Amino acid sequence: MQTTGVHVELLEQKREEVEVALVAHVEAAAAGEHAEAMALARQVLLAGGKRWRPILILLANELAGGGDDSARDSFEIMPLALAFEMIHTATLVHDDINDGAKFRRNVPTLHESYDAAQAIIAGDYLFVEGFGLGGRYDERIVRLMADCCARIASAELMQLRHVGNLATTPEDYYRIISGKTAGPFEAGCEAAALVANADEQRAAILGTFGLELGLAFQIVDDLLDLEGDERMGKPRGTDVIEGKMTLPLIHSLTMSHGESRRRLSEVIDSFHEGLWGELTDLLNATGSLDYARTLVDNHLARALDALLQFPQSDARDALEWLTRQVMDRHE
Repeated sequence: MQTTGVHVELLEQKREEVEVALVAHVEAAAAGEHAEAMALARQVLLAGGKRWRPILILLANELAGGGDDSARDSFEIMPLALAFEMIHTATLVHDDINDGAKFRRNVPTLHESYDAAQAIIAGDYLFVEGFGLGGRYDERIVRLMADCCARIASAELMQLRHVGNLATTPEDYYRIISGKTAGPFEAGCEAAALVANADEQRAAILGTFGLELGLAFQIVDDLLDLEGDERMGKPRGTDVIEGKMTLPLIHSLTMSHGESRRRLSEVIDSFHEGLWGELTDLLNATGSLDYARTLVDNHLARALDALLQFPQSDARDALEWLTRQVMDRHE
């Protein structure tokens, strides 16, 4: 694998390509008949972010054989990358409404700046824009996108049912994050391979890479929410306060008994800033933070196993480096 600087340069190049294409699309839409809807949507769409999802799609496409003619291939794959980014952003808008979130990436959420009704419309519009871009592809790819969105909706409903539910199981948790977070990673990477005319087997391998990377990514977010990290763009403990049953909490509840479990349940139910020390102690007593870290490493190892089935290339090296960055992110 090449040096870190080479990977960072390639990732920044892909990020810039995505940003230029995204801004161009937004500007074109803002000059059209649906300018009012885009004026709302652009505030969250262009609010920043690392653009990991579209970058993964560009690199997965290149890895699968789509990188011979950069101009032609960018024309072929970029709409898919933007489609997934718009669909992802739409889910963030709707998530923020459901969660009553006041900030996203340290910026007031759309429903806080306007109201829930307008934010819902902006989210719906982003879904439409995403499918408008993705609908140009073969039916197999469009079906992948549709199934991905259906799984997001099902996972959202399941998560709503489990808010504050201390009986949530690890199996429940994995069904939720497989639909909400990991599913779009999986579908994006698999679809990117199909755009490159990869066979079904190679496309499925890239899908597995995306799935395992997405699972690890979500568990790391769970850890960062509990440990605090300015990169999250939201206050520490937001998930606990909102009643979201994250993996460390579920594991600790499963492993605790008697008075310890009773107290852990009370802390979660009535959580506030003054309970941080006690919650951390309870999670450490059951080894739940270390347990989550171990699962992150397991998922990333499986992601690398899938990735390394492809021949060495700049794209594979960049994806391997990116995967190892997720591994380092929680240490």
